[in-house]
Amino acid sequence: MKKRAWILVALLGSLAIINTALGDVGPIKRTAEGHPDFTGIWQPLTTAEWDLEPHGARKDAPPGLGVVVGGSIPYQPWALEQRKKNFDNRATLDPRNKGYMLGVPRVAYNAAPFQILQQAKHLTLVYEYQNSVRTIYTNGSQHPPGHIDWWLGDSRGHWEGDTLVSDVLHQHPDTWLDRSGNFHSEDLHVVERYTPLGPDHIRYEATLDDPKVFTRPWSINLILYRHKEENLQLLEYYPHTFDSEQYYP
Repeated sequence: MKKRAWILVALLGSLAIINTALGDVGPIKRTAEGHPDFTGIWQPLTTAEWDLEPHGARKDAPPGLGVVVGGSIPYQPWALEQRKKNFDNRATLDPRNKGYMLGVPRVAYNAAPFQILQQAKHLTLVYEYQNSVRTIYTNGSQHPPGHIDWWLGDSRGHWEGDTLVSDVLHQHPDTWLDRSGNFHSEDLHVVERYTPLGPDHIRYEATLDDPKVFTRPWSINLILYRHKEENLQLLEYYPHTFDSEQYYP
């Protein structure tokens, strides 16, 4: 069954090449407020879910060039040692394998698709993985005070031209950033940027700041692709109820 999974990865890669060759042409659809309309089903074509940093092929992951700007995550010395321990024990320690929600930004580059429903004062993001739902408020409201352990954090957004900027706080510390043990603390602060590159592509950027774990803020950069198939819809996907490795290796 694993052969099917690698075929899926190859097909997704081929789709990315075709999209690049054709180009993303045409006007960007806009809302009544004049903002880019991100309504639709999107999916990343990247190996970031397995490892954010550049990595070779291994038994439990395909090779990848990484999505970290500059190549490597700036860990504090103690945190780098912890990441190594996480990697060595990833099969049992990865919160994903326990059925937990993925957190932000990992939920954005998980291999499964997600849907954006856009309204004037908020965007609702529905993820096929765990069928989890997240709201980015764009109504000028602020984060609630204190700290709250929410699996997908609290997202407050605004528009900078055509770019949606989402500020994310209140994340649960028991989530990882990928399947290779990259991690954070409860102080993680993420700033996401969704920028349209055309009608069917979004550049997704996220800057992560966590003074307990990292020596400085750092960023990731990847592309989200809009699905164009007729009648496409999200399906139920609870990976702890079946062998999800057959579908998303």
